[in-house]
Amino acid sequence: MDHNTAFPVTRMRRMRHDDFSRRLVRQTRLSADDLIYPVFVLEGNDRVEPIPSLPGLERQSLDRLLRTAERALALGIPALALFPVVDAANKTPDAEEAYNPDGLVPRVVMALKREFPELGVITDVALDPYTSHGQDGLIAADDPQHYVLNDETLAVLARQALIHAQAGADIVAPSDMMDGRVGRIRRELDAAGLIHTRILAYSAKYASSFYGPFRDAVGSAGNLGKGNKKTYQMDPANSDEALREVALDLAEGADMVMVKPGLPYLDIVRRVKDEFAVPTYVYQVSGEYAMLKAAAQNGWLDERACVMESLLACKRAGADGVLSYFALSAAAWLKADG
Repeated sequence: MDHNTAFPVTRMRRMRHDDFSRRLVRQTRLSADDLIYPVFVLEGNDRVEPIPSLPGLERQSLDRLLRTAERALALGIPALALFPVVDAANKTPDAEEAYNPDGLVPRVVMALKREFPELGVITDVALDPYTSHGQDGLIAADDPQHYVLNDETLAVLARQALIHAQAGADIVAPSDMMDGRVGRIRRELDAAGLIHTRILAYSAKYASSFYGPFRDAVGSAGNLGKGNKKTYQMDPANSDEALREVALDLAEGADMVMVKPGLPYLDIVRRVKDEFAVPTYVYQVSGEYAMLKAAAQNGWLDERACVMESLLACKRAGADGVLSYFALSAAAWLKADG
């Protein structure tokens, strides 16, 4: 077929002339089924704490989170992703609270699955909310360089994932970027008979500057201080390396893979999807949310239009789903549009 027929025989604008014809040839569609809503949960009862760097979002105690979950379910959102806000007293160098079976995350998971069994629950497997130093792994006490230990961290991550799965988590999502953690977690889950617990691996997680508001939200920014995560998260300059990371995680048993952040890394999403054709997700991170919100609040952008365009761009790049702090708003807009 000749795709090079010249103007005026071919007029590309013809199919853009009316709404009905634009809809008929639309190649990418967004629905509530594509959205995962990240939420911040804290201890207590009837507690809500606004997050200044994430306008419109809150840290919520479990009773308030249950209302949020009910709303998400009513809007057709398939799953929530849980991120704990851990009290400072429970943060230690060895992150023991991460695998406490009576800890915040296991209790929240059990409550969510009891109240809303049809709602997917995704838990974050990483140590930064639980470490007194704010890193995603363990650090030797006598190391002046504070280098995050890989193999020693794997044992803690596997215990953490097991506790989450035993509490009822449908999906565990290791976001730590330690080498070999997917395989270690898969073996731990399978040995316990938890063969149906899925693993969503943050396979291509970059050492991005767009995570600032998230670290404020979970309270790890102060612990991290002037430290960084460049020895384990990916260099933003690298693309081929992302494919190696994804290949390794799939070989180790990942069911789904993640690229993080979102819009600045859609080229990575496309490469991953083209190369592996596996369930591929992208995280529209806190910095992306904060920028869009700030611009909208200043009247510089149309929030709804720009949010929906950004989510559609994630889908167009090849993502099967998007973790987004706009998920509730986007699902409501989609529902209103019929």
